[in-house]
Amino acid sequence: MGKVSVQCSQAPAAIGPYSQAIRAGSFVFLSGQLPLDPATGQVVGTTAAEQAQQALRNLSAILLSQGMSMDNVVKTTVFLQDLGDFAAVNEVYAGFVGSVPPARSAVAVKALPKGALVEIEAIAAEGQS
Repeated sequence: MGKVSVQCSQAPAAIGPYSQAIRAGSFVFLSGQLPLDPATGQVVGTTAAEQAQQALRNLSAILLSQGMSMDNVVKTTVFLQDLGDFAAVNEVYAGFVGSVPPARSAVAVKALPKGALVEIEAIAAEGQS
């Protein structure tokens, strides 16, 4: 099983030496998505909820480029600068994950790149939708 770098212009370009995602067999491993506008590279939103929505839009765009959707996601990790934002992010997250939500971890971190409040990474599998 080889690996192929995934690059999608509808999501922000990587801000370091990594791929937006890696396809390996029937799996797509999506790098953590910050709440960045794909066109400008700037953070979108001032609240964790607004930023979670943009991060999830970015994940969705990468998935779409691979013929997938959020229904294919089997695992996510949500990084929050403040666990006090957990409920607000959950509300937004619920609107993206469908009736069978993926397994998930949520962790508090000291800081995120570009001063973001939220970052979300995911693993998707073909045939899961």
